[in-house]
This record gives sequence, C-alpha cells and structure tokens, in this order.
Amino acid sequence: MGHEHQTAVMLNATFVRPEKFYLSGFSNIPHVKYYYVFLCFVYVVTVLGNAFLMSVIYLAKTLHTAKYTIVFNLALTDLCESTALIPKLLDTFLLDNRYIIYEACLSYMFFVLFFTSMQSWTLLTMAYDRFVAICFPLRYHAIVTKPAVAAILMFIWCFLVSLLAFGISFIDRLSFCRSLVINSFFCDHAPTYKLACNDTSLNNIMAYVVFVIVLCIPAILIVISYICIAIALIKIASGEERIKALKTCTSHLILVAIFFLPILSTNIAAVATYIHPNARIVNSSLTHIIPAMLNPIIYSLKTEEVLISIKKLYKRKRLSDAAVNKVLM
Repeated sequence: MGHEHQTAVMLNATFVRPEKFYLSGFSNIPHVKYYYVFLCFVYVVTVLGNAFLMSVIYLAKTLHTAKYTIVFNLALTDLCESTALIPKLLDTFLLDNRYIIYEACLSYMFFVLFFTSMQSWTLLTMAYDRFVAICFPLRYHAIVTKPAVAAILMFIWCFLVSLLAFGISFIDRLSFCRSLVINSFFCDHAPTYKLACNDTSLNNIMAYVVFVIVLCIPAILIVISYICIAIALIKIASGEERIKALKTCTSHLILVAIFFLPILSTNIAAVATYIHPNARIVNSSLTHIIPAMLNPIIYSLKTEEVLISIKKLYKRKRLSDAAVNKVLM
C-alpha cells in the first residue's frame, strides 16, 4: 500500500484527485472463499428467478395489469441491482482486482445505490396499490390504471437518478490527500467521502438526506398504508372476506420485511454502536443481495394469480409441443 499516494493526481498544491481507490472489504475473514461461492449461487438464482418472473408477466395476458407492471419493475430492479453489484464484487475480491479507478468507483456507487433506492420506492408503490385496492375497492380500477402506474414509476426513476447523481457529485469537490483505502465491499458513499481531508459537511448532510428519502420515507409511508389497510379490514364484516383481502398483501409484507428490516437495522446499528468492520461488511453485503434473490421466489409461490399463469403457460407449451409432434409424425 506504500504507493497509494503516488496514484493521486495533484491538480494544485492543496487539491488531490486520486487516480484509484483500494477496496479493502473481506480482508482477514477466514474461509471467505466459501462466501464467494455462495455469492455466485445467489447471483445465478437471482438472474434466473427475476428473468422467469418477468417472462411470466410478459407472456401471460391476464397479468398485463397495473399491479403487475409494478411487480415487473421490481423484478427488473432486482436483476439490475445484483448485476451492478455481484459480478464486480467477485472480480474485486475473488480475482483480487482491488484497485478501482476513481470515475469507475463513482459510477459503481451510483448504480448500486440507485437500484437499491428503486427497490425501496417500488415496494412503496406496491403498498399504494394494496392500499387503494382494500380501502377504496370500488374506485380501484379507476385510480390504479396502467398509465397512472407507468407515470408514477417513470417519475420515481427520474427523481432517484437526479437525487443520487446530485448527491454523488459532491464527492468531486473533495480532496483525498490521506488514505485511499475504502473499508467496504463496494464504493459505498460514507466510507468513500469520509476519506477526504477537506470539509465533508455537505456530503454528510447529503448522506442523511438520501438516507431519509430513499429508506425512511418509503418505510414510514408503507407502515401508514398498512395501518389504513388494517382499519379497513376491521370494518369488513365477514371473516372470510377479511382473510381473502389479507392474502393479497402477504407476499408484499414479506418483501417489505426482507428488504427494510435488515437494511434499516444495519444502518442504525452502524450509527448507534460499534460493529466489527468485517461483521458490518458481510451483513451489509447480504442486505444488498438477498432481497433481490428472494423477491421473485416469494412472489411466484405466494401469489395465486402468478401460480395460475405459470400453470396455464406450462399447459400451453405442452399442447403446442404435442401439436408439433403430431405434425412431425
């Protein structure tokens, strides 16, 4: 690590723009090779699961609804997030390419944080869909239309791209005249900007703003929407109707728990108490990759409409195969 200071480009006497950063995550962890094998497995399952769910939604005409536009968006986001993170992570640590060019580091940071933010806001859009379906059932098809959902999702994509590009652009103002070792498994925002040796107060404010907008606001709004759903369900007279309505929410509630509980607790614990860096890195990497793998599995298994569509598509495939065989014979 002695030559890390030589990799810095001096723009003037005081401002230092580094040529490269060094990612130190997963250092001194025993049997870490097994973890990399596990990451490969997670990535394969994530790609297959989300590609499968997207194909089912695309092929099954009955799933061409506003609700499944949101589910499709979540599957696409999950696929992109794990693709932005896992292959690069394996390249860095398994193939030992720990140095990362400054510009590549910032784009790496942008894509991982952007797709994580998209997951969070897509889960909020799903909560809005369930909220309208249960609290205003008669007006549901008038309110939650495909154009309305497309407009909401388009706004979220544009808003989050702008927010994160703006937040990350503040790193360009920083001078890195000391260590260039990022103590994380990817170019994470806080471990990167905290290496700077000039004033990072703006970056600090931006980190809190992004954290609140990306994680806290969606989590709070999801909780509020489920309080409203619970109140609406209590008002439903028959227990059977109540269970039927609740069943449409179970898969979403599981996705919300899998995504928000680990990521919020990891971030709160990092601020509130001391966690061993290695424990934080492994924990944080799992919170980034596991939801993307589990989402399509849970959605496919827990949602009746998806299961019915899979069976229909399978039957259609068997019938077309039988027809082809008859022609060939």
